[in-house]
Amino acid sequence: MADVTDTVVPLQGPLRLVAQTVPLAPSTLDGVPLVNLLPSDGALAWVRDGDGLVAWGEAARVETTGAQRFADASAWWREISAHAVVRDKVQVAGSGLVAFGSFAFADASGATRGRADGSSVLVVPSVVVGRRGGTAWVTTIRESALATAPQLRATEDPVAPEDVAFADGSTSGAQWESIVSEAVRRIEAGDLDKVVLARDLVAELAAPLDVRAPLRRLAASYPNCWTFHVDRLFGATPEMLVRRERGLVTSRVLAGTIRRTGDDSRDLALAGSLARSSKDLEEHEYAVRSVADALEPYCSSMNVPEAPFVLHLPNVMHLATDVAGVVDAERETATALDLAAALHPSAAVGGTPRADALALIDEIEKLDRGRYAAPVGWIDADGDGEWGIALRSAEYDGARVRLFAGCGIVADSDPEAELAESQAKLVPVRDALAGTEDS
Repeated sequence: MADVTDTVVPLQGPLRLVAQTVPLAPSTLDGVPLVNLLPSDGALAWVRDGDGLVAWGEAARVETTGAQRFADASAWWREISAHAVVRDKVQVAGSGLVAFGSFAFADASGATRGRADGSSVLVVPSVVVGRRGGTAWVTTIRESALATAPQLRATEDPVAPEDVAFADGSTSGAQWESIVSEAVRRIEAGDLDKVVLARDLVAELAAPLDVRAPLRRLAASYPNCWTFHVDRLFGATPEMLVRRERGLVTSRVLAGTIRRTGDDSRDLALAGSLARSSKDLEEHEYAVRSVADALEPYCSSMNVPEAPFVLHLPNVMHLATDVAGVVDAERETATALDLAAALHPSAAVGGTPRADALALIDEIEKLDRGRYAAPVGWIDADGDGEWGIALRSAEYDGARVRLFAGCGIVADSDPEAELAESQAKLVPVRDALAGTEDS
């Protein structure tokens, strides 16, 4: 953790932050899901299986754009952290000074959410509540002053979306199948090995979205995923791009998907077929290799399993591999955000070779991804943190919500099957908006 000090060093800039973390009595949050603490404004979230971080308020913020968006955000965070006063009585991952962030997928992103620049963002909240195992805490962050920890209690029930109307986004289903067909043709011609293509779905609501409603549903229905919300981007991702904690680095790679039927015996058979599918194994191998290659320069040793396992989620099953490594002593200054930047975009969301896949996406996808399929998560003052890939996600502006899904395309891909897979991947957020509790 960052050094605990009472000496305030002047920041070479406008901000000097003071963060104070105190433990909470075990009974404080008994029976209260973390997302139920969130207020209606300024909510931030990163929770999984009851643990994680929720936050609100804004002590500091930076927006970055273009090819240097990660580097600029990382430099800003290093300066903020270096000059902050951190009084942390808990000393676990996520306590002390933290920032939440989400980043644009592409170097050049269009007018997502009405933004002409497709900004990426890091937000330092003013209040953070965390829980990890049996430990719970609250952090207050202010400029140049300490603050009293707030009284914590579940907030009022959010207003659920009403009269939700879904419509095609940038392309229709038939148009997207044609795009997939073109990608397969390029792959068969030898232009590239794999490309990940995305599509969107638009939801119009009767009133501006209270994001706490879908967040509560996602956290309850998908407890093994990371439910997140940062700056009007929300979702429940099954994929951990990178976690850095006390010198250890881990990454969960997902590629290769099959939809569940709800029948346990049938799903068990489908899991077996997924594990043997040459098409899905090929797609998965590209993704694992891209992650291992990107992490290798930062690690003194790595463990890359030879075969994937099948990850069971309520609506789909994925081929999954957990890659792990030990940070090289010569690269120990590389933060979780730096590692996320090095990994993005992996073959799981871009393709292989990376440059050729991204060029094809730009040419044929007909979609501004905004912050879909890019890093989302948090970082602390020591550079540790967790960054997921913003999958099973949506961005919203008032009463309009844009949902995203993507599929990895290889030579054996069938356009009709890929469309069905994309529809399955839209289910979590679609049901969270429409009020369906079970997926």
